[in-house]
Amino acid sequence: MSDSYIETIRKRRSQYSLGKDMPLPQAEVTALIQEAVRQCPSAFNSQSSRAVILFGAQSVKFWNLAKDALQKIVPAESFAQTAQKIDSFAAGAGTVLFFEDQDVVKGLQEKFAAYADGFPIWSEQSSGIAQYAVWTALTSVNIGASLQHYNPIVDAAAQKEWNIPASWKLRAQMPFGSNQAPFGDKTFIENDQRFLVFA
Repeated sequence: MSDSYIETIRKRRSQYSLGKDMPLPQAEVTALIQEAVRQCPSAFNSQSSRAVILFGAQSVKFWNLAKDALQKIVPAESFAQTAQKIDSFAAGAGTVLFFEDQDVVKGLQEKFAAYADGFPIWSEQSSGIAQYAVWTALTSVNIGASLQHYNPIVDAAAQKEWNIPASWKLRAQMPFGSNQAPFGDKTFIENDQRFLVFA
């Protein structure tokens, strides 16, 4: 396949060696992230996904909040390794915090009671789509990223720090920046273990 979209998907990898030397201005990166989220599908066109985009010192602040929270639960003898990992995320140019607005989910449950059990599931699916769309969009402009899940230990501190609405539930974090190291090869399981095709 030579489709450019598939090629971009192939290039998407977790980048743990991030830098601040971005190939685009901050305003363009912001617009790219916003448009990627805006164009994502959602159940009943609910548009429940939310994103907080942190650059520079604000991004570092988030990872320091995560580090503070982790220090309370990680054994002291293991914390240096944990701190090093968190610092690698803070070394990037920024971080996207992905949220799902629970008020939207609850509103849909009330309006469409027959589907009430599905809306929390579909909200999570919408969040995953938004995360992947942003990651792929960043890849398309040679910005490295990875997907992290330090929720819920950092949720309250982040909501307080940036006055994030209480109804927004943190689902994932995506540190991003310049690619400071090459990507390793990715391995795949065999197709017959993963797909069934009938014609």
